[in-house]
Amino acid sequence: MTEPDEFDQFYKRVRARLLLLTYCLTGDLPASRSAVRDAFVVAWHHWRKVSRLDDTEAWVRERACRHAQRRHTAKLWHREKGLDAEVKATLDALGKLPVSQRRVLLLTELTSSSLADLSREVGLPRTEAERQLQSATATFSLERDVPTTSVRAVLEGVQAHLDSITWPRPPIVRRAGAARRRTHTVIGVAATAAALVITGAVVTEGAEVRPTLDGERASAGLPSTDPPVALPEDTLLGTDTLDRFASGPTWTVASTSDNTAGDGLVMACQGTRYAGRRQPDAALVRIFGSEAKRNQPAPRVVQAVQAAPTEQAAKRAYDTAVDWFAACGAERAQLIGTYDLPGVGDAAMLFELRTWAGQGHALVAGVARTGQFTTVTASSTEGEGGPGPRVVARVLGAGVDKLCELPEGGACTTDTIPEPTAPVPAAAAPGMLAEVDLPPAHGVDRPWVGTEPRKATENAAATGCDQSVFNGKGMSNNLTRTFLVPEANLPAEFGLTETVGTMPTKQAKAFVADVRQRLGRCEDKQMGTEVTKLRDVQRGNTDLAVWKVTTEVTDNRTISFLMGVVRDGSGLAQVGFVPVKGVSVSEDDFVRLAQRALDRLGAMPDPTAR
Repeated sequence: MTEPDEFDQFYKRVRARLLLLTYCLTGDLPASRSAVRDAFVVAWHHWRKVSRLDDTEAWVRERACRHAQRRHTAKLWHREKGLDAEVKATLDALGKLPVSQRRVLLLTELTSSSLADLSREVGLPRTEAERQLQSATATFSLERDVPTTSVRAVLEGVQAHLDSITWPRPPIVRRAGAARRRTHTVIGVAATAAALVITGAVVTEGAEVRPTLDGERASAGLPSTDPPVALPEDTLLGTDTLDRFASGPTWTVASTSDNTAGDGLVMACQGTRYAGRRQPDAALVRIFGSEAKRNQPAPRVVQAVQAAPTEQAAKRAYDTAVDWFAACGAERAQLIGTYDLPGVGDAAMLFELRTWAGQGHALVAGVARTGQFTTVTASSTEGEGGPGPRVVARVLGAGVDKLCELPEGGACTTDTIPEPTAPVPAAAAPGMLAEVDLPPAHGVDRPWVGTEPRKATENAAATGCDQSVFNGKGMSNNLTRTFLVPEANLPAEFGLTETVGTMPTKQAKAFVADVRQRLGRCEDKQMGTEVTKLRDVQRGNTDLAVWKVTTEVTDNRTISFLMGVVRDGSGLAQVGFVPVKGVSVSEDDFVRLAQRALDRLGAMPDPTAR
């Protein structure tokens, strides 16, 4: 395929979705159309370099967004004649977001970029991009009155308004790009390059293979031109590694495959057969079994490796695998701890979980990337025990050391010590608890289900002692959600509620101090109420306080209520739990849950001025 043909196909495939993205970003259709056109003109100017990039579309998209934001002069979200009411509502909801949040949301929902890639594109650290995304998703879904799972469909609905847009033909765009190239040549390009342009030489590459937009060939039904990455079976771990690092059980290799049989789900929490948005070049799965000894449970270890066609695709696969465990969808799964592994490969994280279905399992899973390879090592043990985080980290590091020696490998392992870190955002709103955070409710064997976050006009997490509100003066980003066990047919009063918000740090401190004071006076002010302090810690710029409040409703009936309030800087959260007869959460579990609420508060957006 010649360069002009390649560019023309790329232009036709990509222009509509770039227009949708820039239009949603600015609300200015003329500016967006001009920005997209000019971005393609610049792309043709530099096509020989741009077409070799791992993600050509991202290069053009970044320039189109920048041009669109610079160009639009009309009032933001100005109305074209005949604008559909649904499109208008979507643009209004987008207009409520700060530009950075709007851009992160649009890149997430309207492109295939991984979170790591889009954070680089918008110039934010990954943790900040995650926080901005969570905030944007929650705000947009509330303003648009749709569930967070429908955000993409709502944004894509704007496309119908843009279908009638006419575009310059590809040769016109290429001529403009060539003219731009000649202008730059006259200004300052070297004489030999100028001679090449003046003679109109057309450079072709014959049979030479060049990378194209990752995933575009597959989506367009075209065969890949890149040679597949090889993944030899001898790069998998052997029983000798487990014998060295996970000594005790007698390890055997139960199976080795390319994971094409069945549904491909070989470990708990795994969401899809392969991580990433496209078929890997190669994939291998090895399952290790062991024999139980002295009435100890027999651990099971799975190593899964996949080879991506580009490092960009490998990064997306890594992000997907991290999300499997950070927001584990296994029934009654609970996240116990999250760890960074800075000395393993190019990127690595470790997750310690507990599943409570049936006999329950202890699960420790490590995810790592080295170059174009993504690997997961997961240990599952029925009941308790089995390899712990340090052991799984060592096994994961050993797997990375085998992969990093391949031509497409990256960094090897220098240190396997897990470092505790804040949990990866998993809820539909920033800084909030997710189902995976909740301990089991004793007395039922069904899973927790959380409601969609909504504006905190009321605060069901408060007790009768404190009656705290999250919609007062100075409070922003205020949301609330409730977790229930709907399949258990429990009384209506049962449930666990979290309410969050932000306010300037000084006011946030005063908020927590007021709650402490009200709980301290409650027994004297409310007859028949007993308040027990379960935990009270002030450390650095954080607060954590937990109480049990018991109130006599009648001579024969009392109600117990567990409540915690936490603060991290300007972020606030209140968590309340109402048990019913026979179904409860232990006090220790609730204190740990309050700590998890505090750990997640770091993802809350900054308070907004009112």
